Amino acid sequence: MPGLKNTLARLTIDSLSSDGSGVGRLGGKAVFVPATAPGDEITVKIVKDLERYAFGIVEELHRPGPGRIQPDCPVYRPCGGCCFRHLDYTAEAQAKQGFVEDAFRRLGGFDAAALPVLPLLSGPLTDRYRNKVQFPVGRDLAGNVVAGFYAGRSHRLVPCRDCLLQPKELNDIAAAVCSFLQEKGISIYDEACHTGLVRHIFLRKGWHSGQVLLCLVVNGRRLPHGEEFCGEMTARFPRIGTIVLNVNRQKTNVVTGEECIPLFGPGYIEDTLCGVPVKLGPLSFYQVNTPAAELLYGVARRFAVLEAEDTLLDLYCGMGTIGLSMAADCAALVGVEIVPEAVESARANAAAMGVQNARFFCSDAGQAAARLAAEGLRPRVICLDPPRKGCDEATLEAVLTMAPRRVVMVSCNPATAARDCRWLADRGYRPAQVQPVDLFPRTKHVETVVLLSKLNTKQHIEVELNLDELDLTSAESKATYDEIKAYVLEKHGLKVSSLYISQVKRKCGLDVGQNYNLSKKEDAKVPQCPPEKEAAIMDALKHFQMI
Repeated sequence: MPGLKNTLARLTIDSLSSDGSGVGRLGGKAVFVPATAPGDEITVKIVKDLERYAFGIVEELHRPGPGRIQPDCPVYRPCGGCCFRHLDYTAEAQAKQGFVEDAFRRLGGFDAAALPVLPLLSGPLTDRYRNKVQFPVGRDLAGNVVAGFYAGRSHRLVPCRDCLLQPKELNDIAAAVCSFLQEKGISIYDEACHTGLVRHIFLRKGWHSGQVLLCLVVNGRRLPHGEEFCGEMTARFPRIGTIVLNVNRQKTNVVTGEECIPLFGPGYIEDTLCGVPVKLGPLSFYQVNTPAAELLYGVARRFAVLEAEDTLLDLYCGMGTIGLSMAADCAALVGVEIVPEAVESARANAAAMGVQNARFFCSDAGQAAARLAAEGLRPRVICLDPPRKGCDEATLEAVLTMAPRRVVMVSCNPATAARDCRWLADRGYRPAQVQPVDLFPRTKHVETVVLLSKLNTKQHIEVELNLDELDLTSAESKATYDEIKAYVLEKHGLKVSSLYISQVKRKCGLDVGQNYNLSKKEDAKVPQCPPEKEAAIMDALKHFQMI
């Protein structure tokens, strides 16, 4: 259907794409339309027409889809940060679940029956959850100093007095900073001319501590009226624990520079994540949704199933929070990160916790992994937490060389996670569980945790079995349910059911039949394995060398 540009057409939105746009079809061609919901019946104007797909904008909404709601933010559309604010959260969660499923089916080539994607996990908050915000600063049409966000694909400032993703306290501090800059006549940065002083207002809040860091990113090394600024801000907002100037004199889109000058306090705030104490400065990498990140790290820890004698290798470790949250479960922790400040933070965090079995060093993940493999390091578990582009091949090759029992991948991009899992699966690591976690409600982003288990290639045979008691491929099947029951009864004096055994095996990343021991009744309440029986079953699995 050529020549669609600038034409009007009526269509129904069928689904959502991973960038948050609705997807409908005209004559078999996919049309991507922002700010639409599944089930919307619309008239669309085609603004870009390509060979296999097109892009459009809504001209008229005839009938809303079932998940559509009225957006509650006045700058939702021009800002573009919250691409799902026109959906109720149930519809958003369904969409994100679909993004992960689509990536692993279509891009990774994994069969839905063999690798089901677990239901999306969400944190307790869908608004006011961010512990960090970076507001660009500019002037409105009346010449007043304002903070806000850049409109999508531009550097046009959209003023925003109350961003619903940030705690209200951070929005109020930003407004107070703008008023001070206006009152004192302090210059605002003009990126076209590379003149003016204040570029961004950068704020962090410790989720558990309540401490606030206030940072001004400036095109210089001095803030006029700096002492008065610190006094006024700390008087109005007592939770401000430190005020910092970050020096950025470069002609760049990068927000922060490398130099930080404390004006008040130590230059950092303190908080905890999964019990790991952290110090947060302007340059620290840190998960922006603390409650959901603790949920995410809990999944990673559960997937890892570390034992007391294990070595854990944490690649792309950042400040070390994932690895340190598991340090008590293993004999040794090795963390690798390319950012020097993050490595120093990881070492400081370990020292603050009294952790003595951890070491961190600064290196590219791929190079470090290859070096460690050459040195003979054989970690039983490797945790991968790569950037959006995913793992490089050097890292994945080194993983194969070190041959861990399990790989736990934490990914902020389902597409690259599926790609990297496919690479590992083709070389002997079978994805066993995929768990989406929503760290960024109201936005298009979704995190994914994947457990991959090493196949025993000497025993693995591709055959189908139709026996109730054989629920695994022979890669891990070393004992039947009856043998496990007999062992537990003899050693621990406990009777355990097949249901309890299957629950524990799932926790360990071992396959069970897709519908094994599941009730046929709707809304059935499934009894959960008691802790003492779970411990006994775990002992049996270790005895039979299944984990």
